[in-house]
Amino acid sequence: MKKIAIAMVAIAAITGLVGCGAPAKPKIGLSFSDFATERWPRERDQMSTILKDAGYEVLVQEANHDAKLQNDQVKNMVTQGAKVIIAVAEDGDALATAVDEVAKKGVQVIAYDRLIKSPNIAAYVSFDNVDVGRNQANGVLAAMKQPPKGNIVLLGGSPTDNNAHLFRKGQMEVLQPLIDKGDLKVVADQWVENWDAANAKKVMENIITATNKKFDAVVASNDGTALGALEAMKAVGMAGKVPISGQDATEAGCNSIARGELTVTILKDTRKLTPLACDLAVKLAKGEKITDLTPTPLADLTGDASKTGTVPCKFLQVFQVTKTNLKQLVVDSGFQSYDGVYKDVPNPPAK
Repeated sequence: MKKIAIAMVAIAAITGLVGCGAPAKPKIGLSFSDFATERWPRERDQMSTILKDAGYEVLVQEANHDAKLQNDQVKNMVTQGAKVIIAVAEDGDALATAVDEVAKKGVQVIAYDRLIKSPNIAAYVSFDNVDVGRNQANGVLAAMKQPPKGNIVLLGGSPTDNNAHLFRKGQMEVLQPLIDKGDLKVVADQWVENWDAANAKKVMENIITATNKKFDAVVASNDGTALGALEAMKAVGMAGKVPISGQDATEAGCNSIARGELTVTILKDTRKLTPLACDLAVKLAKGEKITDLTPTPLADLTGDASKTGTVPCKFLQVFQVTKTNLKQLVVDSGFQSYDGVYKDVPNPPAK
Protein backbone atom coordinates (compact mmCIF):
# COMPACT_ATOMS: atom_id res chain seq x y z
CA MET A 1 0.00 0.00 0.00
CA LYS A 2 2.88 2.37 0.83
CA LYS A 3 4.38 1.82 -2.65
CA ILE A 4 1.01 2.59 -4.25
CA ALA A 5 0.68 5.82 -2.24
CA ILE A 6 4.16 6.93 -3.24
CA ALA A 7 3.37 6.16 -6.86
CA MET A 8 0.18 8.24 -6.70
CA VAL A 9 2.12 11.21 -5.28
CA ALA A 10 4.62 10.93 -8.09
CA ILE A 11 1.87 10.84 -10.71
CA ALA A 12 0.23 13.87 -9.13
CA ALA A 13 3.52 15.77 -9.29
CA ILE A 14 4.02 14.87 -12.94
CA THR A 15 0.50 15.85 -13.99
CA GLY A 16 0.51 19.08 -11.96
CA LEU A 17 -2.02 17.90 -9.39
CA VAL A 18 -1.54 18.67 -5.74
CA GLY A 19 -3.55 17.69 -2.67
CA CYS A 20 -7.16 16.57 -3.27
CA GLY A 21 -6.63 16.63 -7.01
CA ALA A 22 -6.37 20.46 -7.15
CA PRO A 23 -4.46 21.78 -10.17
CA ALA A 24 -1.17 23.62 -9.61
CA LYS A 25 -1.52 27.40 -9.61
CA PRO A 26 -0.81 29.12 -12.93
CA LYS A 27 2.34 31.25 -12.90
CA ILE A 28 3.00 34.88 -13.74
CA GLY A 29 6.52 36.29 -13.78
CA LEU A 30 7.75 39.68 -12.57
CA SER A 31 11.07 40.80 -14.05
CA PHE A 32 12.64 43.96 -12.60
CA SER A 33 15.72 45.83 -13.76
CA ASP A 34 16.75 46.53 -10.15
CA PHE A 35 15.45 47.08 -6.65
CA ALA A 36 17.79 49.98 -5.83
CA THR A 37 15.26 52.49 -7.20
CA GLU A 38 12.79 53.33 -4.41
CA ARG A 39 9.63 52.60 -6.37
CA TRP A 40 10.40 49.12 -7.70
CA PRO A 41 10.31 47.11 -4.43
CA ARG A 42 7.01 48.75 -3.54
CA GLU A 43 5.50 47.94 -6.92
CA ARG A 44 6.87 44.39 -6.78
CA ASP A 45 5.11 43.86 -3.46
CA GLN A 46 1.85 45.37 -4.73
CA MET A 47 1.90 43.23 -7.86
CA SER A 48 2.71 40.10 -5.89
CA THR A 49 -0.19 40.68 -3.51
CA ILE A 50 -2.71 41.38 -6.29
CA LEU A 51 -1.66 38.39 -8.38
CA LYS A 52 -1.49 35.97 -5.44
CA ASP A 53 -4.95 37.08 -4.33
CA ALA A 54 -6.14 36.34 -7.87
CA GLY A 55 -4.89 32.77 -7.53
CA TYR A 56 -1.52 32.92 -9.28
CA GLU A 57 1.94 31.79 -8.26
CA VAL A 58 4.31 34.72 -8.71
CA LEU A 59 7.90 34.35 -9.90
CA VAL A 60 10.11 37.37 -9.14
CA GLN A 61 13.55 38.15 -10.53
CA GLU A 62 15.85 41.19 -10.23
CA ALA A 63 18.48 41.80 -12.92
CA ASN A 64 20.58 44.22 -10.84
CA HIS A 65 21.17 46.44 -13.90
CA ASP A 66 22.47 43.52 -15.98
CA ALA A 67 20.69 43.39 -19.36
CA LYS A 68 22.02 39.95 -20.29
CA LEU A 69 21.00 38.55 -16.91
CA GLN A 70 17.49 39.92 -17.35
CA ASN A 71 17.19 38.16 -20.71
CA ASP A 72 18.27 34.90 -19.08
CA GLN A 73 15.88 35.39 -16.18
CA VAL A 74 12.91 35.97 -18.49
CA LYS A 75 13.68 32.80 -20.41
CA ASN A 76 14.12 30.91 -17.13
CA MET A 77 10.68 32.04 -15.94
CA VAL A 78 9.22 30.53 -19.09
CA THR A 79 11.06 27.29 -18.35
CA GLN A 80 9.44 27.36 -14.90
CA GLY A 81 6.01 27.62 -16.50
CA ALA A 82 5.20 31.34 -16.61
CA LYS A 83 2.78 32.13 -19.43
CA VAL A 84 2.68 35.89 -18.76
CA ILE A 85 5.54 38.14 -17.61
CA ILE A 86 5.43 41.76 -16.45
CA ALA A 87 8.83 43.30 -17.14
CA VAL A 88 10.58 46.52 -16.13
CA ALA A 89 13.35 46.61 -18.73
CA GLU A 90 16.92 47.41 -17.85
CA ASP A 91 17.60 47.90 -21.55
CA GLY A 92 14.61 48.18 -23.88
CA ASP A 93 16.66 47.12 -26.90
CA ALA A 94 18.35 44.15 -25.25
CA LEU A 95 15.21 42.71 -23.64
CA ALA A 96 13.50 42.65 -27.04
CA THR A 97 15.67 39.61 -27.85
CA ALA A 98 14.15 37.54 -25.04
CA VAL A 99 10.65 38.84 -25.75
CA ASP A 100 10.85 37.79 -29.40
CA GLU A 101 12.09 34.34 -28.38
CA VAL A 102 9.46 33.61 -25.73
CA ALA A 103 6.67 35.07 -27.87
CA LYS A 104 7.24 32.18 -30.28
CA LYS A 105 6.31 29.88 -27.40
CA GLY A 106 3.07 31.74 -26.78
CA VAL A 107 4.33 33.65 -23.74
CA GLN A 108 2.91 37.17 -23.32
CA VAL A 109 5.16 39.96 -22.01
CA ILE A 110 3.82 43.25 -20.66
CA ALA A 111 6.31 46.14 -20.77
CA TYR A 112 5.77 47.92 -17.46
CA ASP A 113 6.54 51.65 -17.37
CA ARG A 114 9.59 51.21 -19.64
CA LEU A 115 9.22 50.29 -23.28
CA ILE A 116 10.63 47.03 -24.62
CA LYS A 117 11.40 47.75 -28.28
CA SER A 118 9.64 44.80 -29.84
CA PRO A 119 6.32 44.59 -31.70
CA ASN A 120 5.87 41.21 -29.99
CA ILE A 121 5.09 42.59 -26.54
CA ALA A 122 1.49 42.02 -25.51
CA ALA A 123 1.11 45.52 -24.04
CA TYR A 124 3.00 48.60 -22.91
CA VAL A 125 1.54 50.36 -19.86
CA SER A 126 3.13 53.52 -18.56
CA PHE A 127 2.57 57.21 -18.02
CA ASP A 128 2.63 60.11 -20.46
CA ASN A 129 6.40 60.30 -20.35
CA VAL A 130 6.74 63.15 -22.84
CA ASP A 131 4.47 65.17 -20.54
CA VAL A 132 6.75 64.26 -17.63
CA GLY A 133 9.54 66.10 -19.45
CA ARG A 134 7.33 69.10 -20.23
CA ASN A 135 6.36 69.41 -16.57
CA GLN A 136 9.96 69.13 -15.42
CA ALA A 137 11.09 71.92 -17.74
CA ASN A 138 8.11 74.14 -16.99
CA GLY A 139 8.58 73.65 -13.24
CA VAL A 140 12.21 74.74 -13.42
CA LEU A 141 11.48 77.72 -15.69
CA ALA A 142 8.72 78.93 -13.35
CA ALA A 143 11.23 78.98 -10.48
CA MET A 144 13.82 81.05 -12.37
CA LYS A 145 13.91 84.83 -12.43
CA GLN A 146 11.27 86.02 -14.87
CA PRO A 147 11.45 86.07 -17.79
CA PRO A 148 13.67 82.98 -17.60
CA LYS A 149 17.16 83.61 -18.98
CA GLY A 150 20.59 82.13 -18.34
CA ASN A 151 22.60 78.93 -18.44
CA ILE A 152 20.98 75.54 -17.91
CA VAL A 153 22.25 72.04 -17.23
CA LEU A 154 20.52 68.95 -18.60
CA LEU A 155 20.86 65.72 -16.62
CA GLY A 156 19.28 62.85 -18.54
CA GLY A 157 18.55 59.43 -17.12
CA SER A 158 19.99 56.10 -18.15
CA PRO A 159 20.53 56.11 -21.93
CA THR A 160 19.36 52.47 -22.11
CA ASP A 161 15.91 53.43 -20.78
CA ASN A 162 13.61 54.62 -23.56
CA ASN A 163 11.70 56.69 -21.01
CA ALA A 164 14.79 58.85 -20.50
CA HIS A 165 14.61 59.83 -24.16
CA LEU A 166 10.88 60.53 -23.95
CA PHE A 167 11.50 62.79 -20.94
CA ARG A 168 14.15 64.63 -22.92
CA LYS A 169 11.75 65.03 -25.84
CA GLY A 170 9.21 66.72 -23.57
CA GLN A 171 11.87 68.86 -21.90
CA MET A 172 13.13 70.14 -25.24
CA GLU A 173 9.63 70.96 -26.48
CA VAL A 174 9.60 73.55 -23.72
CA LEU A 175 13.26 74.60 -23.69
CA GLN A 176 14.18 74.67 -27.38
CA PRO A 177 12.20 77.80 -28.29
CA LEU A 178 14.00 79.71 -25.52
CA ILE A 179 17.34 78.27 -26.59
CA ASP A 180 16.65 79.32 -30.18
CA LYS A 181 15.85 82.87 -28.99
CA GLY A 182 19.12 83.01 -27.09
CA ASP A 183 17.40 83.35 -23.70
CA LEU A 184 18.74 80.00 -22.53
CA LYS A 185 22.09 78.36 -23.15
CA VAL A 186 22.80 74.68 -22.44
CA VAL A 187 26.22 74.65 -20.75
CA ALA A 188 26.22 70.92 -19.90
CA ASP A 189 24.27 67.94 -21.20
CA GLN A 190 24.99 64.61 -19.50
CA TRP A 191 23.24 61.25 -19.13
CA VAL A 192 23.38 59.33 -15.86
CA GLU A 193 24.06 55.60 -16.14
CA ASN A 194 21.55 53.38 -14.28
CA TRP A 195 19.75 56.46 -12.92
CA ASP A 196 22.29 56.20 -10.11
CA ALA A 197 22.52 59.03 -7.56
CA ALA A 198 26.23 58.45 -6.97
CA ASN A 199 26.86 58.73 -10.70
CA ALA A 200 24.80 61.92 -10.81
CA LYS A 201 26.83 63.41 -7.98
CA LYS A 202 30.10 62.76 -9.85
CA VAL A 203 28.65 64.18 -13.07
CA MET A 204 27.49 67.33 -11.26
CA GLU A 205 30.85 67.77 -9.52
CA ASN A 206 32.49 67.79 -12.94
CA ILE A 207 29.91 70.23 -14.31
CA ILE A 208 30.41 72.60 -11.38
CA THR A 209 34.14 72.61 -12.04
CA ALA A 210 33.82 72.92 -15.83
CA THR A 211 31.32 75.81 -15.66
CA ASN A 212 32.85 77.49 -12.61
CA LYS A 213 29.36 77.30 -11.01
CA LYS A 214 27.94 79.49 -13.76
CA PHE A 215 24.54 77.92 -14.35
CA ASP A 216 21.08 79.06 -13.37
CA ALA A 217 18.92 75.91 -13.52
CA VAL A 218 19.15 72.12 -13.75
CA VAL A 219 16.63 69.94 -15.56
CA ALA A 220 17.24 66.51 -13.99
CA SER A 221 15.10 63.58 -15.03
CA ASN A 222 14.25 61.87 -11.72
CA ASP A 223 14.55 62.32 -7.99
CA GLY A 224 17.54 60.01 -7.65
CA THR A 225 19.67 61.89 -10.16
CA ALA A 226 18.47 65.24 -8.82
CA LEU A 227 19.32 64.34 -5.21
CA GLY A 228 22.74 63.10 -6.28
CA ALA A 229 23.33 66.37 -8.11
CA LEU A 230 22.11 68.32 -5.08
CA GLU A 231 24.77 66.66 -2.91
CA ALA A 232 27.42 68.15 -5.15
CA MET A 233 25.61 71.48 -5.26
CA LYS A 234 25.33 71.62 -1.45
CA ALA A 235 29.10 71.38 -1.16
CA VAL A 236 29.48 74.66 -3.07
CA GLY A 237 26.46 76.49 -1.64
CA MET A 238 24.18 76.13 -4.70
CA ALA A 239 21.47 73.86 -3.27
CA GLY A 240 18.21 75.73 -2.76
CA LYS A 241 19.42 78.61 -4.93
CA VAL A 242 19.43 76.95 -8.35
CA PRO A 243 16.10 75.43 -9.49
CA ILE A 244 16.27 71.69 -10.18
CA SER A 245 13.68 69.13 -11.25
CA GLY A 246 13.08 65.49 -10.36
CA GLN A 247 10.48 62.76 -10.90
CA ASP A 248 8.61 59.97 -9.10
CA ALA A 249 7.60 61.91 -5.96
CA THR A 250 9.85 59.70 -3.84
CA GLU A 251 9.85 60.22 -0.10
CA ALA A 252 13.40 61.63 -0.22
CA GLY A 253 12.55 63.84 -3.18
CA CYS A 254 9.42 65.21 -1.53
CA ASN A 255 11.32 65.82 1.70
CA SER A 256 13.89 67.76 -0.33
CA ILE A 257 11.10 69.90 -1.79
CA ALA A 258 9.74 70.54 1.70
CA ARG A 259 13.23 71.65 2.77
CA GLY A 260 13.48 74.03 -0.17
CA GLU A 261 16.17 72.24 -2.17
CA LEU A 262 14.50 70.21 -4.94
CA THR A 263 12.17 72.50 -6.89
CA VAL A 264 9.73 70.19 -8.60
CA THR A 265 9.04 66.48 -8.90
CA ILE A 266 6.52 64.62 -11.05
CA LEU A 267 3.93 62.38 -9.44
CA LYS A 268 3.29 59.21 -11.43
CA ASP A 269 0.61 57.48 -9.39
CA THR A 270 1.81 53.89 -9.51
CA ARG A 271 -1.18 52.87 -7.39
CA LYS A 272 -3.13 53.07 -10.65
CA LEU A 273 -0.46 51.59 -12.94
CA THR A 274 0.22 48.48 -10.84
CA PRO A 275 -3.36 47.15 -10.77
CA LEU A 276 -3.73 48.01 -14.47
CA ALA A 277 -0.74 45.81 -15.33
CA CYS A 278 -1.96 43.01 -13.08
CA ASP A 279 -5.45 43.12 -14.58
CA LEU A 280 -3.96 42.81 -18.07
CA ALA A 281 -1.71 39.96 -16.95
CA VAL A 282 -4.64 38.00 -15.52
CA LYS A 283 -6.75 38.55 -18.64
CA LEU A 284 -3.87 37.42 -20.86
CA ALA A 285 -3.29 34.38 -18.65
CA LYS A 286 -6.96 33.45 -19.08
CA GLY A 287 -6.74 33.92 -22.84
CA GLU A 288 -9.10 36.89 -22.84
CA LYS A 289 -8.91 39.51 -25.56
CA ILE A 290 -7.67 42.96 -24.53
CA THR A 291 -9.66 45.73 -26.19
CA ASP A 292 -8.97 48.98 -24.30
CA LEU A 293 -5.39 49.60 -25.45
CA THR A 294 -4.30 51.94 -28.23
CA PRO A 295 -2.07 50.53 -31.00
CA THR A 296 0.93 52.88 -31.30
CA PRO A 297 3.77 52.68 -33.85
CA LEU A 298 7.13 51.70 -32.36
CA ALA A 299 8.71 54.39 -34.50
CA ASP A 300 6.66 57.03 -32.63
CA LEU A 301 7.45 55.57 -29.20
CA THR A 302 11.19 55.41 -29.86
CA GLY A 303 11.79 58.28 -32.24
CA ASP A 304 13.48 55.72 -34.48
CA ALA A 305 12.01 55.49 -37.98
CA SER A 306 13.68 52.11 -38.53
CA LYS A 307 11.44 50.49 -35.89
CA THR A 308 8.45 48.76 -37.46
CA GLY A 309 5.20 47.43 -36.09
CA THR A 310 2.79 48.69 -33.46
CA VAL A 311 2.42 48.11 -29.74
CA PRO A 312 -0.85 48.10 -27.71
CA CYS A 313 -0.44 50.95 -25.19
CA LYS A 314 -2.09 52.74 -22.31
CA PHE A 315 -0.63 55.89 -20.73
CA LEU A 316 -1.74 57.47 -17.44
CA GLN A 317 -1.73 61.14 -16.47
CA VAL A 318 1.13 62.74 -14.50
CA PHE A 319 1.10 65.65 -12.04
CA GLN A 320 3.61 68.40 -11.30
CA VAL A 321 4.46 68.66 -7.59
CA THR A 322 5.97 71.76 -6.00
CA LYS A 323 6.20 73.03 -2.44
CA THR A 324 2.82 74.74 -2.92
CA ASN A 325 0.81 71.58 -3.66
CA LEU A 326 3.10 68.97 -2.06
CA LYS A 327 0.86 68.16 0.89
CA GLN A 328 -2.33 68.04 -1.18
CA LEU A 329 -1.05 65.87 -4.04
CA VAL A 330 1.39 63.60 -2.24
CA VAL A 331 0.52 63.44 1.47
CA ASP A 332 -3.24 63.95 1.56
CA SER A 333 -3.64 61.43 -1.28
CA GLY A 334 -1.68 58.86 0.74
CA PHE A 335 1.10 58.45 -1.83
CA GLN A 336 3.74 59.28 0.78
CA SER A 337 3.48 59.64 4.55
CA TYR A 338 3.34 62.99 6.31
CA ASP A 339 6.16 61.99 8.64
CA GLY A 340 8.40 60.95 5.76
CA VAL A 341 7.78 64.03 3.64
CA TYR A 342 8.14 66.53 6.49
CA LYS A 343 10.91 64.82 8.45
CA ASP A 344 13.24 67.45 9.99
CA VAL A 345 11.37 70.27 8.21
CA PRO A 346 10.96 73.39 10.35
CA ASN A 347 7.39 74.64 10.68
CA PRO A 348 5.67 71.95 8.58
CA PRO A 349 2.00 72.36 7.64
CA ALA A 350 -0.57 70.87 9.98
CA LYS A 351 -1.43 67.20 9.45
